[in-house]
Amino acid sequence: MGWSQATHTFPARSKGSYLVTEEVERAAGGELRQYKVGMCNVFLQHTSASLCLNENVCREVRQDLTMALDHMAPESLPYRHDDEGPDDMPGHVKCAVMGVSLDIPVRDGRLALGTWQGIYLVEHRTSPHRRTVVITIQGEKR
Repeated sequence: MGWSQATHTFPARSKGSYLVTEEVERAAGGELRQYKVGMCNVFLQHTSASLCLNENVCREVRQDLTMALDHMAPESLPYRHDDEGPDDMPGHVKCAVMGVSLDIPVRDGRLALGTWQGIYLVEHRTSPHRRTVVITIQGEKR
């Protein structure tokens, strides 16, 4: 059994849902390829952005996800926490619902995602923010 860990900072992005599977795989890099079987945890170190698995081809899915989240937690509610602007508390609500980590099986040196699955970074804040993930892999090396 072995362990590996890497940190990756995504470029600043504004509000939206972004397919980041390839960025995560590159960040895990050579370490990921060393594993025959295992688990990969991707942990986002923030509270106003989220991670999720979803459809990896159709751009409209990402746009619709952002729209639905805005409907679920609109900026127009009378939030008390507004120190960082009107988009901050809705971002915290969306983050609490969606979560900040993913556990993905590793098989033969690759993330064992389904055919239509991709990793999304979902930025809940309007202005661009840089987001950092910690990628931890545990498993049996080749």
